[in-house]
Amino acid sequence: MTVEEILKRDFPELAEKLWRLHAHKHQQEPQGDWTTWLILGGRGAGKTRAGAEWVRAIATAANDNADGAAAQCIALVAETYADAREVMIEGPSGIRAVAAEDSRPVYEASRRRLVWPSGAVAYAFSAEDPDGIRGYQFTGAWSDELCKWRYAEETWSNLQLALRLGDKPRQIATTTPRPSALIKRLMAAATTEVSRATTYDNRAHLSDAFFTEIAALYEGTALGRQELLGEVIDDVAGALWNWNLIEAARVTAAPALDRCVVAVDPPATSGPDADECGIIIAGVASCGDDMTAFVLADWSAAGLSPRQWAEKTAAAYHEFEADRIVVEVNQGGDMAKAVIAQVDPSAPVRGVHATRGKRLRAEPVAALYERTRVRHVGAFPKLEDQMVTYAGEGGKSPDRLDALVWALTDLMLKNPAPKPGVKRLN
Repeated sequence: MTVEEILKRDFPELAEKLWRLHAHKHQQEPQGDWTTWLILGGRGAGKTRAGAEWVRAIATAANDNADGAAAQCIALVAETYADAREVMIEGPSGIRAVAAEDSRPVYEASRRRLVWPSGAVAYAFSAEDPDGIRGYQFTGAWSDELCKWRYAEETWSNLQLALRLGDKPRQIATTTPRPSALIKRLMAAATTEVSRATTYDNRAHLSDAFFTEIAALYEGTALGRQELLGEVIDDVAGALWNWNLIEAARVTAAPALDRCVVAVDPPATSGPDADECGIIIAGVASCGDDMTAFVLADWSAAGLSPRQWAEKTAAAYHEFEADRIVVEVNQGGDMAKAVIAQVDPSAPVRGVHATRGKRLRAEPVAALYERTRVRHVGAFPKLEDQMVTYAGEGGKSPDRLDALVWALTDLMLKNPAPKPGVKRLN
């Protein structure tokens, strides 16, 4: 049992004072005449703890007022019902975890509700079921990860119509931000109080490995500004991709593949100051009646000599058991194919030549994303940064994006994938 748990059990009033004393600024309830407290924060910034403590405070305050106890009815809204229970209620920073032992609420799974000894009650809802909120009425609400909600506008509207009990219903929304219309509208509202937090603000409570292995991957990218710093990153006018489109394409794993390629966009120069060499690995598999492409890895790197990027490409070819290497030959002509042949003579290489501008080549690939025909297995921050910021010709060449376009063109457009059920031959 931790010191905090002992304090909550034996000295609940002291535990609450210590929380207020040590809570980060973004976790402290703001002053003023607000109705919505919006906390925008990076991953692990302590948003869940702030939401749970706020709910605990208004629920247990009913202990001091017998007349108010029955009036405390709170909505807990998450992306799914499972998230509501596993994160908001039962999680390590959830409502039950932050409660003192003598005032810890009981979760009634059959009714999806929490009941406090004070008489206060909280009901769990899912943003996948917007109409589930209809018929209820509340004195307060906590909405978690608002930007991940599938039916955000519908769910939020139903929740606002249900906040009609008490003298002044209030709500808290905790989320890692995305540039959605709902978030922008809430931020601009006169009745909203906005608190901001970064992942680094809560570093003392996060593992060192997270910062050395995970956070370092995102630092310096637009996705890192969003996921670590909690910034709202606006979409670039004219860009073929946006963050919502990419997030909708994200999955955790790929199925068995019918084909796999390694696509290379070689740099025009070599040496320490050379441009990046784009190296993207992608495959295709039958998903129902359609073929779907899966972006598997981004092995792009800068400052490589021709032999170095050829070795890296050959290594990717073998590691992912690819069917072929696709390499752009505009820069250096047959040299690009020849250098790969020197490193691995057995690897099949297909040279592709750009006859149209980058944007024209990318448009059909962007259309595949809009038709949900492409998935990203995990996150590729630097590649995705290029995708959401490239709006046309000019500027620095998006080498990772170029390689992505060559890979998906070969898999889905130029060289159509086999029909569902036709398996790859190795």
